[in-house]
Amino acid sequence: MDNAGPPLGTAAAVKYRICMRIQPIGSSDLTASNLILGLMRIKELSDAEIRDLVATARGAGITMFDHADIYGRDHACEERFGSALNWSATEREQVVLQTKCGIRWGWFDFSAQHILESVDASLKALQTDYLDVLLLHRPDALVEPEEVAAAFDSLAASGKVRHFGVSNHTRGQLELLRATVDQPLLVNQLQLSLTHADMIAEGVALNMRHDQSVVRTDGILDYCRLTNTTVQAWSPFQSGDGSGPFLGNRERYGELNDVVDRLAAEYGVTPEAIATAWITRHPARIQVVLGTTRPDRVEAAAAGSDLELTREQWYEVFRAAGYIVP
Repeated sequence: MDNAGPPLGTAAAVKYRICMRIQPIGSSDLTASNLILGLMRIKELSDAEIRDLVATARGAGITMFDHADIYGRDHACEERFGSALNWSATEREQVVLQTKCGIRWGWFDFSAQHILESVDASLKALQTDYLDVLLLHRPDALVEPEEVAAAFDSLAASGKVRHFGVSNHTRGQLELLRATVDQPLLVNQLQLSLTHADMIAEGVALNMRHDQSVVRTDGILDYCRLTNTTVQAWSPFQSGDGSGPFLGNRERYGELNDVVDRLAAEYGVTPEAIATAWITRHPARIQVVLGTTRPDRVEAAAAGSDLELTREQWYEVFRAAGYIVP
């Protein structure tokens, strides 16, 4: 049954209580919060600011933290994270650390040598003995699945990486890897927001002579659901066309902001929570990657972890974002 939420047209009497949803990652026994803190912008933060950001996330129930070797260039953000936190073994066991590799500067590299060297550098930078999840970042057109398989076998056998996945991969690219790689590929990290939702919207307008009907994603969302691959949504508040965040951008997204603001008032949350809840409401059980460096925005979004919009509300937001519902 849909959560009815507060009565429509009335303001919520109290602020919505944060309840962080914990879910399995892919088909594994690994579990994590459905919100992830992304650390791609922490290079210039002080140690105290990094600790405050992470402490706020942990206090809100976030257990998973996302990195990449490329963030800040040459593992710089990973290094800032590891140095600022300096977690004990017990503290480390309480969180899920994920990083990505494969992007070089102007080219991509899924060679076994690069994967292994990148993981070793990430472990050193993060000051940890293992990674919970390693993702292959953007697809390498020159990928040789046998090399990926050899690297993953070595990393799994040594205990340096416990789980694996990909980022920004198509259905065919995942199938190609899965035909050779023995380790389950649990994750596909993909761009998704209210205003960049082709993977959802194109199926709603199937077989119509409308731009929304054009298949741009090759059914990647349904494929991930069928194969129990967890989708992680990056840039959840970005427009997707380079124009920046859609929240607060009334000139470009006036109707959307009106609807989001009204629902935020009704639930007693911020617009960030509604934008987050729109993604987490989807039955694919999508994780949302927050890329902010502001603790207040982490707290704001966290209220959307388990806020279940009604079907009517979800589609109202969808229409306000500019999509058709035939």
